Parts: sequence; structure tokens; C-alpha cells
Amino acid sequence: MDTNLTPKYIAHLREEFNDALMSLQLPEQPSYLYKPMSYVFSGKGKRLRPILLYITGKAMGASEDDLKYASIAVELLHNFTLVHDDIMDQDDFRHGKHTIHKKWDESTAILSGDGLYVLSLSFVAKVKTHSLKVIKTFNEAALMVCEGQAYDKQYENDRHISIDDYFIMVEKKTGNLIGLCTELGGILGNQSHKNIKDLKTFGMILGTVFQIQDDILEIMANEESMGKSLGSDITKGKQTILSILARKKDEKEWDILNSNIKEIDSTIRRQKEFFISNGIIVEAQRMIQSYINQANEILNIFPEPCKSQLTQFTELVLNRNH
Repeated sequence: MDTNLTPKYIAHLREEFNDALMSLQLPEQPSYLYKPMSYVFSGKGKRLRPILLYITGKAMGASEDDLKYASIAVELLHNFTLVHDDIMDQDDFRHGKHTIHKKWDESTAILSGDGLYVLSLSFVAKVKTHSLKVIKTFNEAALMVCEGQAYDKQYENDRHISIDDYFIMVEKKTGNLIGLCTELGGILGNQSHKNIKDLKTFGMILGTVFQIQDDILEIMANEESMGKSLGSDITKGKQTILSILARKKDEKEWDILNSNIKEIDSTIRRQKEFFISNGIIVEAQRMIQSYINQANEILNIFPEPCKSQLTQFTELVLNRNH
């Protein structure tokens, strides 16, 4: 049995999900609602969440139709969160394109995000295997993501936020959505309660890794690869893994560095220098490796092809540059 998750296969799945989103039969009217929703689908996202759900369920023998419906539902839910997050954070770009509230206005973006969420519910309702359990699991995860976003906003400019607070926020906001993908894969694949729980834990750990990476890339990557302006999180007072570690390392120096932000590019450059010279990037990367070790331990209990494919997916996440 071929257990390789090749780049070609990943690209194929990504294109399939892009095509599925673009071919959704949305009405033309009212254009105020459906034109911005279609605009969201035109962006070429990574589609990592539907891919993760699909390969997990596929390895467990889940129904092809169920996997496609559930995968599209998760991606729609993800895009709903992005549209609303962009409004709350006042971000102007997403995947190299103007965000909806920037291209239209905030009212349009709020309604379009709502539409995406309702559409996600209509797709998850098409799943036939353990349908009530799937819907319940989907809705619980959606609420946890909202809680995570609430913590994200609540923590802004709060200098007392600890590492533990950060991980609670990340577990809810990012971990739960990625954990939902592996959990649904297990449910649709008729796995035992223990296996489903372990798959969810694996996904939530992977989600935590994903967020720590995002915090690093926000400073260390380039705008072209990220498709958005860099450094906006820290300059807006967001509590990222880097800002919390920086404050822990040298609170006085970090406060001075962020006390008078006038030129964003200059501030980001100085922050970057601070993170590198104080070993903060290395420490964050060490945390990532610790989580990856935990994830790999969970995967050891699963048979092929699930174990190999999820291990390879983990490597895909680790090697991303945006």
C-alpha cells in the first residue's frame, strides 16, 4: 500500500477544493451578499484544513461524499472566521488581496461572514455517517473558535498575559479548528471513541504549532510570501508567543522598544533584531519541536496509511513559509 502523501497529491487536493468552492451555486441576487462571498472563494488559500480532514478520513475508510461535504464545511467555517477576524483586527490584505471590509465596507463584510457560516452548516448537514454527532462536534468547535477570538481581543495591550494564557487562547482559536478536522476524519471513519479523542488531540497540537509558526512568520517572513502586511499583530498590541517571551526576557527593554511606534517598518526591524539577539526565535522554535514530539507519540498508535500520511502532513506544516 502506497502511504506517501506526495506534493503532487496535496496540490491535486488543493485544486479540487478550490474548484469546489468556486463552483458553489450561489444566487446572483442580492449581489450585496453573494458577490463578496464569491470574492472570498476566489482567493487561493492553502486549504490545509480540508486537506487534513480528507486525508484523515480517507485513511480510515470514510465515505468519499461525506469527506467532501465535511471538508468544504470546515473550509467555509475557516473563511467565516477570517472575514470577521479581518474586520476586528482592521487588516487590509488576505492572501495578497484586499479584505472584504477594505474592498467594500464593514457592514458588507459582517453579512458576508455570516453567510459563509450559514453555508458551512448547510454542507455539514449533508453528511450521512453519524450525522448528529458530526453536527454537534462541528458546532462545539465553532463556538470554541469564537471563544479563542474573544480571548485574542480581550488580551490586546494586556501586559500581564502569561504563556499559559496564550496557550489557552491558541488552543481555542487555532487548535480547535484543526482538531475538528482530524476529529471529524475519525468520526466519519467509524473509529473508536479513544481513537477519535487521540486524533482530535493530535490536531489540536498541530494547531498550536501552526499558530506559533504564524507568530514567527509574522515577523521573520516577507510580505510577498505571506500575502499580507507583516508585524501588524505586535504593533496592534496582540499577545503573540514572541511578544510574551520578549517581555519575559527583558520587560524594560521591550517596553522601550514598543513605547513610541511611528514608523512600522523600522519598529518591526528593531523587534526582529531583539528577538534574534535574545534567542527568542530559537526558544519559540524549541517549543514547536516539543509539540511535534507529542504529536508523533500520538501517531505511533495508528496503523498505516494514517500514521505515515499524518506524519507527512505535519512535515508539510513545519516547512511552510506562509
